[in-house]
Amino acid sequence: MSMKKEETAIFANGCFWCSEAIFQKIVGVLSVLPGYIGGTTENPTYEEVCTGLTNHAEAIKIEFDSNLISYQELLEVFFATHDPTSLNKQGNDIGTQYRSEIFYTTDAQKEQANLFVKILNDQRIFETSVVTKVSKATTFYFAENYHQNYFNNNPQNSYCAMVVAPKIKKFEKFFQEYVTK
Repeated sequence: MSMKKEETAIFANGCFWCSEAIFQKIVGVLSVLPGYIGGTTENPTYEEVCTGLTNHAEAIKIEFDSNLISYQELLEVFFATHDPTSLNKQGNDIGTQYRSEIFYTTDAQKEQANLFVKILNDQRIFETSVVTKVSKATTFYFAENYHQNYFNNNPQNSYCAMVVAPKIKKFEKFFQEYVTK
């Protein structure tokens, strides 16, 4: 039996409630924590990030066992579960905090992410170009406690029922081989 090989991935792809709920379901994902990255304010609050003035993105920090799930496979899920062609917008959520951005933690992740974006654009996988930025990870600030495990703790919330739950069902349908049983 091989030992765990822990790595970190950081993705911003809209509302972190959706992202957290999806990535928590993947075999090999050890933890998913929502937070803020890529801005200028130290220790920003959710309210500050929502103004767009801090330049932070809502993001998730994923700890994963790369013996069970690869970074490449996480990228597949990332690009398939949000609209990487919308600049600063996901659904009805509008603002720089909802941008599509990959924050790499290693040079290998940087190369893989840039290549993935290039392939998506070269093969015209989407009707318009992918606008996902690939940036070096900066300080990741954990979101407030009430954002942690939000979907699982608040399934009755109307946003969770109308937006998050359908995204999870779609993910489970298309990525059955990645879903924990």
